[in-house]
Amino acid sequence: MKSDTEDLMPRLLPLDRDGGAAEMDLSVTPRNPQEYLRQVQLEASLCPEVVVAQIDPKKLKKKQTVNASVAGCPVAPLGCSPSLSWQQHQVSNFSEVRQSITKNRKHWSSQNLDDNVQMPKLTDEEGWKKFCLGEKVYLGSSSCQTDPDAEPALDYNKVGFPPFLSIVSRLNQSTVLMVLDILISWFEEQEFAPQLGRWLYALLACLEKPLLPEAHSSIRQLARRCAHVRSTLPQLFSLPSSCRYFEQNDLADQPEGS
Repeated sequence: MKSDTEDLMPRLLPLDRDGGAAEMDLSVTPRNPQEYLRQVQLEASLCPEVVVAQIDPKKLKKKQTVNASVAGCPVAPLGCSPSLSWQQHQVSNFSEVRQSITKNRKHWSSQNLDDNVQMPKLTDEEGWKKFCLGEKVYLGSSSCQTDPDAEPALDYNKVGFPPFLSIVSRLNQSTVLMVLDILISWFEEQEFAPQLGRWLYALLACLEKPLLPEAHSSIRQLARRCAHVRSTLPQLFSLPSSCRYFEQNDLADQPEGS
């Protein structure tokens, strides 16, 4: 006799009904496909049609919550919030830089790098930090206010390689985002340095739209960090206008009095 399940679901594989499935030992390894199918059928027939879960009502009284931080940027100190027109001007300049990079990417990526430029491997996080920031900043042996342009004889291994177009034009989108995340993570625990600012600006200018979800998260993380650093400084420390360019307006500076 066919079961209710067999009436609703037609057989997909032929199976001999006279194989003595009831007497089959489920602990024995099947010797052929027919025995395997009989074991599966027998196991299924031994399962109850209705299963009732035994739930302890006391455990349902305890609510489970997930803490998620959705905090915005700290408010800029009085007198330090740039005007909306200034922000729009920076967004316009930023857009022009991005268009220039896109237009000339093929040309610059085909230029030969100097012999002293040894770009790190893709997964070498510490190597990227040293490459972009230089050994001095990476090792904390110099003040964050030291300007590498003032060095009489530049040693890029010590002061960091600037984000030359011949370098950043070689980076694909996954590498751009990876290096951006590495530098943002470093910035979360370290002070700001001019080398860091140059690379952050260059990498943001290389990000293509539409942004990947990871890129949105990175930009918002950077905006919060910049706002926090600015809130601790007596002088103006302007938040990057990239928030407005990349439609993260809730983290952008609001004009004072608005």
